[in-house]
Amino acid sequence: MITKVDIFHDLILFLPLFLWVLLVVQVLAKFVFRFALKRGYPKDSATYFARKFIHIFASGIVALLIPFFFREPIVPFFSAILLAIYTFFPHKRGKLFDWFQVKENIHEVNFCLMWGIVILIGWFFDKSFWLGVISALFMSFGDGVSGIVRNLKYKRRIKAWEGSLAMLLTCILIGLKMGWAGIIAAIFATIFEKLEFIDDNISIPTISLLILLFFFNFFPNWL
Repeated sequence: MITKVDIFHDLILFLPLFLWVLLVVQVLAKFVFRFALKRGYPKDSATYFARKFIHIFASGIVALLIPFFFREPIVPFFSAILLAIYTFFPHKRGKLFDWFQVKENIHEVNFCLMWGIVILIGWFFDKSFWLGVISALFMSFGDGVSGIVRNLKYKRRIKAWEGSLAMLLTCILIGLKMGWAGIIAAIFATIFEKLEFIDDNISIPTISLLILLFFFNFFPNWL
């Protein structure tokens, strides 16, 4: 049961973490973007570095902290909704945060929404948060690492095997928290990340959470 005390407790935690996310998005990611440009990377490639930096250092770190400090999923969920709105409005107004946003690509909005959704749904099955958090970490750290590895070599967005291997290794390390079920979810997350017809910010957390929920409900000894 979620109490007002739990929500108030998490709201206190929300403020510094939200400020951290804004620092990553508005300051540190911009530094990454400019650094990549100075190193000779094309603008689209530099933007891609900044996006993946945000994946890891904003959403990834915050997700990792949730099981240790948060008591309920409502505050994280609405924080994600707030960030989705924050990243959507630049597209709506035509004034992009051009160091990480791309005109024809609003996947960062999907990222925020899915981050909040999997953490919210996962909590109703597992009050420790880990079911949803593992799925969010696959999307944050796994996809983030895959993009950086590919971008370092190819200097553009491409679903090359080097990134898939880096993602698989990263997600397996994360998935070990959930035993064999986590490893299986890591493998499927990596496979679904390669699919071009769906935004991987949707496919990765969705397939990961579905697999973890399957094992949680039917084969809990695999967790």
